[in-house]
Amino acid sequence: MTSPLTKRLQALLSLLSVLLGLAVIAALAGYFLLRGSLAQLDGVRPLPGLAASVEVARDALGVPLITAANRADAARALGFVHAQDRFFQMDLTRRRAAGELAELFGPAALELDKFTRRHAFRRIAQAGVAALAPAERALLDAYVDGVNAGLAALPRQPWEYYVLRTDPVPWRAEDSLLCILAMWIDLQDERGHYERSYRALYDAFGSAGVAFFAPRGDANDAALDDTFYPVPDLPPLRFSRTKPEEPTAALSAPWVEPALRPGSNSFAVAGRHTAHGAALLANDMHLGLNVPNTWYRATLTWNDATGATHQVSGVTFPGTPALVVGSNGRVAWGFTNSYIDTVDIVMIETDGIADIRYRTKDGWRDIEERVEKIAVKGGDPAEVTLQFTHWGPILPGKPADARLYALRWNAHDVSAINFGILRLETARSTAEALDLARRAGMPNNNILLADADGHIAWTLTGVVPKRLGYDGRLPTTWAYGDRAWEGWLPPEEVPTISDPPEGILWTANNRIVGGEAYARLGDNGYDDGFRASAIRDDLRELLAGDRKVSAPDLLAVQLDDRARYLERWRTLLLATLDDRAVATDELRREMRAHVEAWNGRASADSTGYRLLRAFRQQASALTLKPFLDQPRRTYAEFDFSRFMTEDSVWRLVTEKPARLLNPEFSSWENLLLAAADQVLDSAREQKIALQDFTWGARNTLRMQHPFARFLPKAVAGFLSMPAEPLPGDSNLPRVQGTAFGASQRLVVAPGHEQEAIFHMPGGQSGHPLSPFFRAGHAAWVKGEPTPLLPGAKQHTLTLTP
Repeated sequence: MTSPLTKRLQALLSLLSVLLGLAVIAALAGYFLLRGSLAQLDGVRPLPGLAASVEVARDALGVPLITAANRADAARALGFVHAQDRFFQMDLTRRRAAGELAELFGPAALELDKFTRRHAFRRIAQAGVAALAPAERALLDAYVDGVNAGLAALPRQPWEYYVLRTDPVPWRAEDSLLCILAMWIDLQDERGHYERSYRALYDAFGSAGVAFFAPRGDANDAALDDTFYPVPDLPPLRFSRTKPEEPTAALSAPWVEPALRPGSNSFAVAGRHTAHGAALLANDMHLGLNVPNTWYRATLTWNDATGATHQVSGVTFPGTPALVVGSNGRVAWGFTNSYIDTVDIVMIETDGIADIRYRTKDGWRDIEERVEKIAVKGGDPAEVTLQFTHWGPILPGKPADARLYALRWNAHDVSAINFGILRLETARSTAEALDLARRAGMPNNNILLADADGHIAWTLTGVVPKRLGYDGRLPTTWAYGDRAWEGWLPPEEVPTISDPPEGILWTANNRIVGGEAYARLGDNGYDDGFRASAIRDDLRELLAGDRKVSAPDLLAVQLDDRARYLERWRTLLLATLDDRAVATDELRREMRAHVEAWNGRASADSTGYRLLRAFRQQASALTLKPFLDQPRRTYAEFDFSRFMTEDSVWRLVTEKPARLLNPEFSSWENLLLAAADQVLDSAREQKIALQDFTWGARNTLRMQHPFARFLPKAVAGFLSMPAEPLPGDSNLPRVQGTAFGASQRLVVAPGHEQEAIFHMPGGQSGHPLSPFFRAGHAAWVKGEPTPLLPGAKQHTLTLTP
């Protein structure tokens, strides 16, 4: 006879078996549901609109080689593979620019959408499509048709939409322009933060304070024209003294991380420095690292109307039909963010009666109000009332002076946007490409060019404001007509540099030119020259003794993790941690030993680098802390992150003027010792022994799909790249943060693409079940040379008319 306990156990086991079976069934159902949204890699698929069949051959990394009869067919096929591999990414990109994320993510995205709607980018994109040249419009339409065909050809919709319980919306021509505008948001100052911070600094400390804390250049400058600006005097300021704390007290100060802003490195070597005579180009664009990666690799081959064959290899931007960076066999090109001044803050003079009218040179005009309806998932649509002037949208909130401010931005002008970048695909020389680049309607980037005949060149893409009556550094009124934008600089007035005597060019988001050219371009927060000067010096080292360089040499520059900028800080920290300072403090003594043993690099296993880096941050924060309060009275979001403060802080901590010392300290020596102690306190608080306080422990990759941030760790890992400790940092050629870094690396000589090197941190597909989800990631981590051109065919899909 079965006991009651045995019966209960049997019942429990039966229930567990049923639950386990249901779990297995659910897992299998989820697996097959996921598999249904994988891209088609082989076979034959009709693609209406093609002039002839197109072959899409993929290699072991999933990189497509698209062979088409003409460029429109290549665009149609590219749209097809973009949609199959990356449609959800494309959807997020267009929605980010249009202010439509809340429709997918609900109230969490609403405030971002509200602000973004001020840009009216969907309206601008619609007008931009209507203004495209006929050839550009025809190619764009072919791409759009390919996207929608690729989406429809998936057996099931992309897997993310099942998670969100919604359906994808078909692609439209305007969405491709929205993708370009989304990059404008990423790369430029959509809120006017730099200019408003500059104004707050000026209001607080006058022209002398601005010259010192926000200089036009510093000792690290590496401009291509070798210009420097005079070293400013110490500002005529003085702080009242308060009772100082104990000499070793770790006083509170904001822990300031370096601002990791979108940027990049690019550099070129003329053909006279290479064995084959073609110029070499290197480019690594630094962006946020997400899954999937920003870029999509491709090689496109087609014939033009004359029967000539063209081939381009590089990266595309899902949502758009052009090759963004790469080589066409004659010319190679790469980009870095320029940080020229394309954003101005216009001070609005209102009538004082409910602020409904504003003054212009032609008299009073009504402030326009627009009511925007924003779809919100899981709730009712939200309404937001936005105000506009004919110069641009009025920014939210009122500053301390109670004025209204309008944002004038070149991205708000339909004439700033086109697909002129497509013409680079068939350029034959740097001279031709220079002219085309200056007419390309896209964000303002430095573009470096290299050609098969050995020439190299630099210029800027995008329209550049032509200012009347002012330099654009401070907000000003446009009410009287004596200050304004008079359209754009003519392309021929945009600066260029071709074939410099040294035979090398470099850009790293730094100031490129000085003098009159600098005045025309303006300044919206150039990076200091840490990276640029390091790259320049690396190139000069390579060329010493008339040595010929090759692609692996330039890859080594891209991977250079030497932290030259910290050498003087190392000397300062060791002087701070003198025998007296460490006499009774074992942890300080250990800190000194790690710093003495530092190998000069931002190595993943280096404790010395992490300690030095943090010391510099904390010393800077404590030094600048007393200069924060006054600017924040006029602009609450003020900070020093967009200004070149390295030389300012260094002069203060080494010249040690008593009148500019943080009043919380009795001496500069005490301030520096407190900075060192704060670093040690950080290790204590995290319960990390100093030998384990390595840079890699701090700089561990977090490259994730957007959904991974909200899912359990086990599932999040399925949607992420491996969490590996990485070398590199923001002020070195090898730029690397936890979720920021090289979104690609390219080294290529036009005409010698078979020798070119390419890296990408994520795979071609955004689908976690795809064999290409992580393909190529390991080589990016390890810096192993891998080819630009696709390898042997592993899959072949034929698209037929």
